[in-house]
Parts: sequence; structure tokens; C-alpha cells
Amino acid sequence: MDHLRELFLMQQIYGTLFSLSNKLQVQGDKYMENLTSRQFMTMVAILHLPEDETTVNNIARKLGTTKQSVKQMITVMENKGFVSTVPSQKDKRAINVKMTNTGKQVTQECGEQGIYFFADVFKDFTLDEMETLWGLLKKLYRFDGVEQDGFEEEAVMEMEEDQSGEQMRIFNEFKRRRTHSEK
Repeated sequence: MDHLRELFLMQQIYGTLFSLSNKLQVQGDKYMENLTSRQFMTMVAILHLPEDETTVNNIARKLGTTKQSVKQMITVMENKGFVSTVPSQKDKRAINVKMTNTGKQVTQECGEQGIYFFADVFKDFTLDEMETLWGLLKKLYRFDGVEQDGFEEEAVMEMEEDQSGEQMRIFNEFKRRRTHSEK
């Protein structure tokens, strides 16, 4: 076994993941208008939690970050009117974070841009390559024995009006970008 090669690859993988994480955040911010990538993912985390479990701790766990980081982000988004905080009914020591109507609107708008960002980021990846990458990333995530509390379940965001035509338009644009990248 070539331990020097293993160490070299580990260093390169770590450095690449670190740089890639920053690059994805910077480039994702360019696609979004009203939210940063981190704020958008915080909103997505809220949508993927049961309504009565949207505590700072649960959001932080979903995002794989600290409570302090989430608290800072929630404060900024609350000041912009995107979220509000209310006492938790389950745990009197905790607060739940609720998305406001304005927050739902900007999340939907950023969601569209996020879909286009994903299509552009993964334009050179086949379905099989994405499946493999996802599996390897989940394996890496659990290096400390903690499974990722991912985003596999359906998110729930009630909208004011029927959005099926809008969703179809967005999905068709996504398909166009993916089909264009296959050529």
C-alpha cells in the first residue's frame, strides 16, 4: 500500500472540497437575487423540517453547521422580513423559525434560479456520475459516525395560488439546459 499516495490524495480531496464549497457558494450567490446561497439553504432546511420542529438546533443539524452560525443567519433574515421566530410548543427553551409570506416568495424565486444553477454546475455529469458522487459524498459525510440529515424528503411550502404552470416552465428550462449539455 502506498501511504504517501494515500496522504497526497486525502490532502488533494480535502483542499478541493474546501475550495469547491467556497466556489459553489460564491457562484450560487450570483444566481440568486434576494438571498445568499447560505440563506437559501437555510430556507430549504426549514421547508424540510416538520413545522413544529424548525428550531435553530434542527436547522443547524440539517445544514451540518453550528447553532451560532444559524442564529446569525436567522437574525439577518428576520431583519429582512423573510422569517419570524416564535416560541416552540414542544420545548419552551427553544424557538421555531417560521417563513413569512415574503420569505416564501423570495425562496420560490431563488428556487428557480437554484434549479438553473444546478443544471449549469452539473452540465458535464451523467446521471450515473451524479449517483456515484452523491453516494461518495454521503460516505465522506459520515467520517465521524454521524449520518447526514439530508434533503431527500419532500419539502412543503404552501403557496397562495396554483403554481403548476410556473413549475412546468421552470422544469422545461431545466430540461433544456440538461439536454443542451448532453450534446
